[in-house]
Amino acid sequence: MILPKVRDPRFVTVRRGGTLTDEDHRRLALWAASCAEHVLHLFESDRPGDPRPRRAIEHARAWVRGEVKMMEARAAGGHAMGAARDLRGAARHAAYAAGQAGAVAHVAAHDLGAAAYAIKAARAAAPKGESELAGRLECRWQREQLPAEIRELVLDDQRLRNDICWSVFTP
Repeated sequence: MILPKVRDPRFVTVRRGGTLTDEDHRRLALWAASCAEHVLHLFESDRPGDPRPRRAIEHARAWVRGEVKMMEARAAGGHAMGAARDLRGAARHAAYAAGQAGAVAHVAAHDLGAAAYAIKAARAAAPKGESELAGRLECRWQREQLPAEIRELVLDDQRLRNDICWSVFTP
């Protein structure tokens, strides 16, 4: 579970009654795609012939550019999550990160899911005894990628949803 029971209006677009601008929605999608892509090799090294997670990331970016509709990006995200189902460990989490990135076009709050699953993937791929450090380093890398315009929004959301995101955003 990575979504709160009550939706935060800061992650709901203005046209749907929230306060999120289209520009910031696109920034969230690009950031989520970067988070997922950073660990994508963990999936692709396990399943080199399965393009679904990479396609989800590509569709997230294509949605930002206006090249695909929201439903196409969301569907690609669902297919990436399907690629994860029979896997375990880092590869599974990396595929879920890509799926969450694809879903940001539909629900902006999935951005944190992409980030959280990417951190879980980094932890799972780390050598024994180094998973916590690997997770902190991944989280730090992600935060360095945040555009200034959405930085405080995402950091506040990480504080608010850390518990439902497996506490991966704890410094």
